Amino acid sequence: MERLKSIILLVAVAFIPVSAQETTFSNTVLAPGWTKLSFEAPVPASYTLSSYHSASNGSVIDSDGTSLDLHEIFDDKVVLLNFMYSTCTDVNGCPLATAVFHKVKNLLDKDPEIGKQVSLISLSFDPANDSPDVMRLYGDGSDTGVVDWKFLTTNSLKELDPILDGYSQRIIKDYDEDGNYIGSISHILRVFLIDKRKEVRNIYSVSFLHSDVLIGDIKTLLDPNTNNGTVVAASSTDAGFGPGTGSSLAKPGDYKEGYEREDYVTNAQDLERTGVATDLYSMISKTQLGLPKLITTAGANLTREKIALGRKLFYDRRLSHTDTISCAICHVPEMGFAHNELSIAVGTEGRSNLRNAPTILNVALLSRFFHDAREHSLENQVWGPLLSHEEMANPSPGYLIKKIKNIPDYDNLFEEAYGEGPSIDTLSKAFSAYQYALMSGNSSFDKWYYGGDRNAISRDAQKGFEIFTGKGSCISCHTVGEDFALFTDEKLHNTGIGFDASMYVEPPKKKVVLAPGLVIDIDTSSYKNNVAFKDEILPNDLGLYTVTQDPNDRWKFRTPSLRNVAITGPYMHNGSIGTLKEVVQFYNKGGIRQIGKMKNDNISPLMFPLELSEREVDQVVEFLKTLTGSNVNELILDAKAAPIGEISLEDPNWFHENKPKY
Repeated sequence: MERLKSIILLVAVAFIPVSAQETTFSNTVLAPGWTKLSFEAPVPASYTLSSYHSASNGSVIDSDGTSLDLHEIFDDKVVLLNFMYSTCTDVNGCPLATAVFHKVKNLLDKDPEIGKQVSLISLSFDPANDSPDVMRLYGDGSDTGVVDWKFLTTNSLKELDPILDGYSQRIIKDYDEDGNYIGSISHILRVFLIDKRKEVRNIYSVSFLHSDVLIGDIKTLLDPNTNNGTVVAASSTDAGFGPGTGSSLAKPGDYKEGYEREDYVTNAQDLERTGVATDLYSMISKTQLGLPKLITTAGANLTREKIALGRKLFYDRRLSHTDTISCAICHVPEMGFAHNELSIAVGTEGRSNLRNAPTILNVALLSRFFHDAREHSLENQVWGPLLSHEEMANPSPGYLIKKIKNIPDYDNLFEEAYGEGPSIDTLSKAFSAYQYALMSGNSSFDKWYYGGDRNAISRDAQKGFEIFTGKGSCISCHTVGEDFALFTDEKLHNTGIGFDASMYVEPPKKKVVLAPGLVIDIDTSSYKNNVAFKDEILPNDLGLYTVTQDPNDRWKFRTPSLRNVAITGPYMHNGSIGTLKEVVQFYNKGGIRQIGKMKNDNISPLMFPLELSEREVDQVVEFLKTLTGSNVNELILDAKAAPIGEISLEDPNWFHENKPKY
């Protein structure tokens, strides 16, 4: 009885009039959803809503005690779904979502043509306490009007967990010092907008959860002029990244094709900071299907504070010598944390690097770093790009550390995370903390191969894996284990790509793409013989040889992981191959053994013609498309919610004539 009284009280809190709220919660900054929107919401159907991913299904129980599938309750309507628990006392948490849902329902009940196409769902993630009776009481009085509102629970956490995973919801029960559950649950408030095709079309956090915004988005999805709100994104079929699936924020690297056309559309969106932060610490605390358990370097001791600090550093442009380049300039989140549109990285002042920017998804699972595997520590590798003249161009570690100390943003963050200020040690650990968090598994392949879901990938993809592990011999370097797969042996091999680049002789005339649709012919002698351009001509990249100075190591490069390979092109250490199909064709030919009279004497003995048919090549490609992790969208959205360090004229670090001397 006491529990029911408390629930009634909490429900009452959710519907306090605005004027009373301001008094009752005088010490709390109320979310916009409690009050009037501070800006005018965009006109419905004047914008589009892309698809994030398919809405997950699962077994639930309604307030009458009837077991149903979640998708069954969707009932061919536009759905607003939130996860909550009845005893939440955070005014900007579950009560906020409930209050906003009430506003939406009241407004749409007055617009029955729209309202009859909308369903509201509140699903408890506390099945131990939120029985059907409790949920019925929580939703008392909401069963009138046009808009349908269901209050659901589950039989157990076992039934609930797959649903939470499908929506990337993380919950942590709170305990006292004696290990007793204190009745509260830590979670990030999210509300999901789901269209009639059961695709998630928007995800609202506290800052954007307002009835005006939600109703505008609902009307946009239902407007007939927007094709029922269905926006088709370019993506690959099996991994959720192909034409017609409309399910990803990232495009495959293969979609770099067409850059020479005037109608080319970039996938770079780093200036659009409209993301949704997630709890990366909770995400990595649970091993993902297909990946090994994350083991951090001794002393790393990951915490939310360390990950948050590393995340902030990763997107801060002030950490380059000219205050213009962040790590994310090359490792672009929506490009698979690689760079689809550049074959080789471009750093400070437009300086060209020798190599392609590799993805940093799952980088923490590797033991060797950089294309030439010269570094064996995730913590230490960060200093390579930070100090490289071609990348962020800081003159020394001390210079950068002093610069960070002069940025007020970081005054308390290092102390909170490490108990001390910026140093070589703490800066290394902070950068690596964020990279530790970028785990992405549970791909379609993982669900099929490790999860036993026989329908998770297509028959062509299954055949492609058979070729990959058999006739194609790809598994010789891109290894697959019994319990997990990194798809790399982490060894270095000479495939002929580096040899080819070193032996390359430029033709007298060459086409150069200056911008999308702007292609010119250039006389190569105009710069080859011009002393002013000699420093711009890239030197030969000899791979491992630059580390060992052993002639037998010429043109050897580290085997990359194939995870998320569909979205991380272009490929090879120098980005010289644009599409997955071209990559498979390259290996099908056995690499490059000779150019003219010059023989590649050190080519790997694992390279030989595979004699795959065109169809077999396509099947291997289909398999490779299934290696995209299920949480890529979530990681992209989190990245887009990260602050970008911007410098101002008032900043003491501003790169101008009055810049302080370091």
